[in-house]
Amino acid sequence: MSKQYNVAVVGATGAVGEEILLILDEMDIPVGKLIPLASARSAGNTVEFKGKNVTVLELTETVFDEQQVEIALFSAGGSISEKYAPFAAKAGAVVIDNTSHFRMQEDVPLVVPEVNPEDIRLWKKTGIIANPNCSTIQMVIALKPLDEAYGIRRVDVSTYQATSGAGKTAMEELMNQTRDLLNFDFENTVVEKFPHKIAINVIPQIDKFQDNGFTKEELKMVNETQKIMHKTMQVAATCVRVPVLRGHSESVTVHFDDVVHADEAREILGKAEGVTLEDTPYEGKYPMPLNATGKDDTFVGRIRNDLYDKSILHMWIVADNLRVGAATNAVKIAKKWIEMEGGN
Repeated sequence: MSKQYNVAVVGATGAVGEEILLILDEMDIPVGKLIPLASARSAGNTVEFKGKNVTVLELTETVFDEQQVEIALFSAGGSISEKYAPFAAKAGAVVIDNTSHFRMQEDVPLVVPEVNPEDIRLWKKTGIIANPNCSTIQMVIALKPLDEAYGIRRVDVSTYQATSGAGKTAMEELMNQTRDLLNFDFENTVVEKFPHKIAINVIPQIDKFQDNGFTKEELKMVNETQKIMHKTMQVAATCVRVPVLRGHSESVTVHFDDVVHADEAREILGKAEGVTLEDTPYEGKYPMPLNATGKDDTFVGRIRNDLYDKSILHMWIVADNLRVGAATNAVKIAKKWIEMEGGN
């Protein structure tokens, strides 16, 4: 019998935590014991895993030792990871953290298994592996095979990000505002999760603006892309929140070192790991959030050369942000770590 692992999910009752539980089962990760962890408020509730109800335990500084945790998947916010991830690592677990807290720390690997799986072996420096930003993950999955084939010089991206990227309550806010709109009470609708109303609107701001005019979310995409791909190529991002429940979309312009033909790029992406090519636009087939929801691939389409410069490609990328952009990537890291026998 293959080795079974004691796996903790921190934030098990949240939107990403729920997806992690599903994907642990779907990917047949060898879980000997599941330890769902959450705040004292949620402790005592149950979550479903492999058809059974499992009691949620309170997240404490000692629970990782007490439960002999070997893999700890964190998805409960940066401040929680900052406080508790070191305790999990000290207890001997490999921490796979879905927040932004550790991503740019030099001694913490930032991993997308389809792009830089070899970096997983660096986990022993701190005991922590960081999961990238949701928008970064789907973009680099599409960029990596093209960079290997042609060499990327610059990337310009505009994102159209679903409300689920801001959590369950953000999705509820969109639904509540939509209900208020239909009930002709839109003027009095509650605005809490976003800087403006999100129903029938788009908001060109995700996270706080910095002194250079970019938001923190946009700079995450810049810095994380360079770290994951081990390349200081130019990246510029504009991140926009849209009234979609689930599934991030991206309009991406890629500048290459040499001339690239769209048909060749299409063929490369059609064979790439983690990519589903959906590019027959004249038949109305191209990536959309509705079709990507619940899927574990990154969907790529609308691939075309620039009208003026044949070393530039434009494409459209869509993925389920709760799965590809968070839970699936985290579980894939865990699976790859296990294949590497704990990184040895």
